[in-house]
Amino acid sequence: MTEQPIIEIRNAAKSYGALEVLKDISLTVNRGEIVAIIGPSGSGKSTFLRAINELDPLSGGEIFLEGEQVNKRLPPREYERHINRIRQEIGMVFQHFNLFPHLTVRGNVTLGPRLLKGLSQADVDKLAEEQLDHVGMLERIDYFPSQLSGGQKQRVAIARALAMKPKVMLFDEATSALDPELVEEVNAVMKRLAQEHMTMLIVTHEMGFAQDVCDRVLFMDQGVVVEEGPPDVIFRNPTNERTRNFLRKHLEGRS
Repeated sequence: MTEQPIIEIRNAAKSYGALEVLKDISLTVNRGEIVAIIGPSGSGKSTFLRAINELDPLSGGEIFLEGEQVNKRLPPREYERHINRIRQEIGMVFQHFNLFPHLTVRGNVTLGPRLLKGLSQADVDKLAEEQLDHVGMLERIDYFPSQLSGGQKQRVAIARALAMKPKVMLFDEATSALDPELVEEVNAVMKRLAQEHMTMLIVTHEMGFAQDVCDRVLFMDQGVVVEEGPPDVIFRNPTNERTRNFLRKHLEGRS
C-alpha cells in the first residue's frame, strides 16, 4: 500500500486581477522529502509556498495536508479555528526572521506553544531549551533580537517554528537577507533537519544547497513549474531551455 503524500497540491492558481501569478500547478510531497523550489525573481515561488498554509490564499485549486483540505471554504469562525490548527502542523521561516523585538529569544520561542497548545511555562521553557540547543542558540536564550546577528536571528526563527512540532517546514528564502559569511550557519541547521528526515519545501537561490541537500528540485518561471526532478538531473542535464539559461547564469563562477 502506497503511503499518502503529506502535502498534495492540485491545480493551484493565483491571480491578482488580470495578473496570473500561479498557473495550474500540481505537486505531491512525501513524508521526509526535501523539495527545493528555484527560479527567477517574480516567478511565483514565494506565492506558491505561502499558499500552502493560506498566508496567500489561492484563487483556484486545492491543497491537502495528510488528506485534509487546507484551503476549505468555511464560515469565518470555523475557518479561523481550522486554519490555526493547520498552521500548527506547518512551520514557516521567512526571509526577514519576523521575531518579536520586545521579546527575548526565550519569549519568541515559547509564545506559540504556550498560547496555541496551552502548555505550562515549565513545559514551554523545556521545549525552548531543547529547540534552541538544536540550532546552537541555547546560550543566547535570554538575549533580545537586537543583540543577535542575522544568522542568529534566523536560527531562533527556525527554533520557534520547530517548537510547534510541525509535520512540514516551509523556508521562504531563509538565507537571502544574510551576509555571505552567515549563510552557512543557517544552511547547517537546515542540513541537520534534512538528516533527521524533516519534510521541507525550500524556496532558495542557493544552488549548491539545492544540489547537495534536496531530494527533488522544481524550477519555476512565469507562474508554472517548467521542470522538476532529482538534483542530478536538473543541474546536470536539464531538458528545458529556460532551465538551462537560468542555471547557466546562476552557476557561472561557482566551482
